Amino acid sequence: MAKKSKIVRNEQRREVVARYADLRAELKRTIVAPDSTGAERAEAQRRLHALPRDASPTRLRNRDAIDGRPRGYIGKAGLSRVRFRELAHRGELPGIHKSSW
Repeated sequence: MAKKSKIVRNEQRREVVARYADLRAELKRTIVAPDSTGAERAEAQRRLHALPRDASPTRLRNRDAIDGRPRGYIGKAGLSRVRFRELAHRGELPGIHKSSW
């Protein structure tokens, strides 16, 4: 199980990313827009750089929803491979069963 502080920090980062997502997208559109002037681009880059570091989605880590394990993450289930296997064997994941052929 991951440390509680790591799980909480990642959740706080998710909130910050969500809060600044629209502003970041708008600034990035301004930077890459061909009709933007040099001054507009420079101002957009300055404002983007001034945003909190944790506002970048790159700083998020996919973690297991139950115990916070950072590795072996299965995106569709939101679980790590270990937890996914345990729950699947117990029959707690609807539509998931062990394959045999």
